Amino acid sequence: MSVIDELVANNRAFAAELEPRHLAVEPSRHLAIVTCMDSRLDVFAALGLGDGEAHVLRNAGGVITDDVIRSLALSQRKLGTREVMLIHHDDCGLQKVSDDGFRDELREATGVAPAFAIESFVDVEADVRQSILRVKRSDFLLHRDSVRGFVYDVDTHALREVVVANSPGEDVV
Repeated sequence: MSVIDELVANNRAFAAELEPRHLAVEPSRHLAIVTCMDSRLDVFAALGLGDGEAHVLRNAGGVITDDVIRSLALSQRKLGTREVMLIHHDDCGLQKVSDDGFRDELREATGVAPAFAIESFVDVEADVRQSILRVKRSDFLLHRDSVRGFVYDVDTHALREVVVANSPGEDVV
């Protein structure tokens, strides 16, 4: 039995024990969370969220890419989210690769350089600050005033907030 077959069987058992219900497509807390795909992060448990309360967007590093901006724009403009929470974490896999090294590895394996940015980083807090600024500067997003960033400790499960001082005349996040 493959891992996927096992998970499908788990789903059958899970669904059989629950009563059918319908949740609104709009997240009830009007919140979008962008975080890493790391399997050690159980975002719903760590934040005490239930089903239907927030959109959770995940990718390698929790990076604010064009596709994440696309998803946030849809989340805000069509599904009513007003706040953005960014959660990066310590001991991230993107801290262990270099953009050029991974790009070269992909080019050697396929004969083609990837069109996407790798977005590796060394300093997780600096990367959170960069992500906050990318969200705050996107003209596609309606709600850029309530954007906060955090680093999740994968060992203690605690969040620490990363504060960003903005340009003169702007509020501090």
